[in-house]
Amino acid sequence: MTDTGTDTEIEITPGLVRELLREQHPDLAGLAVRDVPGGWGNQMWRLGDELAVRMQRMDPTPEHQLKERRWLPVLAPRLPLPVPTPVRSGEPSARFPRHWTVMTWVPGEPLDLCAISRGAHAADTLAGFLRALHEEAPATAPGSTDRGRHPKDCTEGFETFLRAVAPDGITAEVRDVWDDAAAAPAWDGPRVWVHGDLHPANVVVADGTLSGVVDFGDLFAGDPAWDLAAAWVLLPEGTATRFFDTYAHADEATIRRARGLAAMKSLFLMLMGQNGDRGLPGGKPHWGPAGRAALDRVLKDL
Repeated sequence: MTDTGTDTEIEITPGLVRELLREQHPDLAGLAVRDVPGGWGNQMWRLGDELAVRMQRMDPTPEHQLKERRWLPVLAPRLPLPVPTPVRSGEPSARFPRHWTVMTWVPGEPLDLCAISRGAHAADTLAGFLRALHEEAPATAPGSTDRGRHPKDCTEGFETFLRAVAPDGITAEVRDVWDDAAAAPAWDGPRVWVHGDLHPANVVVADGTLSGVVDFGDLFAGDPAWDLAAAWVLLPEGTATRFFDTYAHADEATIRRARGLAAMKSLFLMLMGQNGDRGLPGGKPHWGPAGRAALDRVLKDL
């Protein structure tokens, strides 16, 4: 273990993963274990060709993993794209005092490492996926204390990101988009299932289009605008209108909230791209250009 000052980080190695499998799931211990780049709260390891091991790393609690274990088996059968589905549970032990989960592997290249070339197809695919996901959630579905709030209640965070990134020459335009979202009526429909964290590292691409969605740790029930922001954050320029036409369930107020949230998410990606150069956990230098491109798409669509 390495004491980082505020957290105790456990070095997770292929050997540790194999030892944990031998202890708790010995029938899987003979499969090859390979590192998966990226991840912060949880670290991923490939397990053979069809599975992955999701290891709790910097997340202070196992809440995200336990949420995925509980709800992904319920949601996955109705979703039109592959999503990781838990198949085995790893419990804390003396060797590794945190949670870990064996899940199905979703093949494809993360969007933050490639590009979508079939924009219309990707827009239709994402719209179909979110339309299937955004069904009314049961009363027992998890809420969210941060994601899912109305934009007007997230203004402090937006301003923090805007000041940190300060896009040259477009600050006023970005603030106009945000002010419009903050003034939009609140979601008055039923609490629907929301992925909650759709950004380029949490979707995968194959054959030039979206082929899967991963990392449901922020899953919650609430306002679908938080996912609909992906029309600008994920899709190529000029495809947002097609996306919303195919999705067909978003009223004007929801689109206004989604556009503002897309601006905030874009600023956050730009900030994380800057911080990636300085080693901030979770930050990646190539997220900066991805965030700026997404912000440009938001402003051009106005």
